[in-house]
Amino acid sequence: MRDGGSGGSTVSENGDKSDDERGDATPASGAGAARRLTGRLRAHRVLSSAVAVAVVAAVAVPLVLAGSGADAEPCTPVSGTTRALAGDPAAAIKALDPGDRMYRIGSAKKLLAHDGFCGDGARVLGRVIDAGTRASGPGKPHTMAQARSAYAVAAALSDREIPAALAPSVARMLAEYEVDALRDDDFGGLGRDDVTGPAVPPAEAALDDHGWVWLGRFLSPGEAHATFEYGDRSADVTADIPDLVAELAKNPQAFAILYDAHRAQLAHCLERLTRQGGDPSYRPGDKYATPTTWTDNDLQDLADHIGTLMALRSGYAKDGTIQDVAAFDAVVRKHSRGTFRPASHRLTTRPPMGDIADRPTSGPLRGDVMDGRRQMFTVLDRWAKERDVPLERATAMRQLMDDYYVRALWMVSVERSR
Repeated sequence: MRDGGSGGSTVSENGDKSDDERGDATPASGAGAARRLTGRLRAHRVLSSAVAVAVVAAVAVPLVLAGSGADAEPCTPVSGTTRALAGDPAAAIKALDPGDRMYRIGSAKKLLAHDGFCGDGARVLGRVIDAGTRASGPGKPHTMAQARSAYAVAAALSDREIPAALAPSVARMLAEYEVDALRDDDFGGLGRDDVTGPAVPPAEAALDDHGWVWLGRFLSPGEAHATFEYGDRSADVTADIPDLVAELAKNPQAFAILYDAHRAQLAHCLERLTRQGGDPSYRPGDKYATPTTWTDNDLQDLADHIGTLMALRSGYAKDGTIQDVAAFDAVVRKHSRGTFRPASHRLTTRPPMGDIADRPTSGPLRGDVMDGRRQMFTVLDRWAKERDVPLERATAMRQLMDDYYVRALWMVSVERSR
């Protein structure tokens, strides 16, 4: 993931590695109704509107006409100053970071929120997003400034059409913050009253007396987290992750990146569970939860998100947004890094989110790429067999994931029929 999505290493079962080459995706086109599709995710949504805020001159980008014809579409050129941000993470963070109270969110919007970019501008902005939001290297946790910048990217691009050349970088940003993006789906851009800013410091990841923390399971110590569920009503700013995912799912390369992130997170979670499929951090005495309550919730969320991707693809194929489904699927396979298989023994390490996104593969992705149920269950069943998970528990885990996968498919279909 840190190579900008241009390639990935595959680790075979005997430990050998081979490089797979991935070229630029050819995005599907069409006038898909992304907003209708994500209406099924949550019943209510607060749509972001543009905010008139003074911005720094370094990221100001005037509109020009693309081409010389009278009917040419306007596009946004990228200045040399902005291009320099792509090679300077500190400067990129400064340009994107909205601050604790969102007073600089206008800078990120001015930089990113445009309908079209001239020339290679969208790719350049994608590299700026990479530089300003991703971890600085293997084993490095996200900082507060990086996490706030990730929030700003999501907020700036929510409820917008994303240029095809920019979509993969936005998807990689979400993959870098997979735990936080999964958690935000509970709120759908509405905002949580108890979250007071776009990111929270590492101290928020401390376990309570029951071994629980609201940010998620198996968190890396020292890592800040983007709180995409935060909404700033005074600035009229939210980061609607379901809406953003629906827009990104039109692009096969972005689709592959999101799909990889969910499957990598599934392997990461499974290999840290107890033999009974529970949370090893659980402490007795919690009258509201059992050792499997929150791990079940995580598995349900992952199944829901994988099912949602498949439902979005199906919906876009039906409405013509994806004009050639076979070609779309071929590009997804090309850009998918491979299969992610859990370790055969329980792991106690707590890698940062960037390392989860960059998790080595166990082999190529086999079978029907778009059979999300098969891709999940192949991993789950092998894990349960290798860890000797009790049959009753393994069956229950399989069923709850199946329920949420099917639920995601059904809810999108219902929404589209209205």
